[in-house]
Amino acid sequence: MATPNYNYEKRQRELAKKKKKEEKLRERETRKTAPDGEFEQDPDHAQNPDGVSPAARPDQV
Repeated sequence: MATPNYNYEKRQRELAKKKKKEEKLRERETRKTAPDGEFEQDPDHAQNPDGVSPAARPDQV
């Protein structure tokens, strides 16, 4: 049976951390440079593409 390559596993974890950190930094920069109210991290799926919530209509169920 082969022995685990701990250095490889550690390197993969470090790369994953670095990638996540860079993504967060890019997201912060995007929020910082975007005008107020234009940037949404994850849009609400109940909204239309224009950002307006659909009105509840009693004739639709």
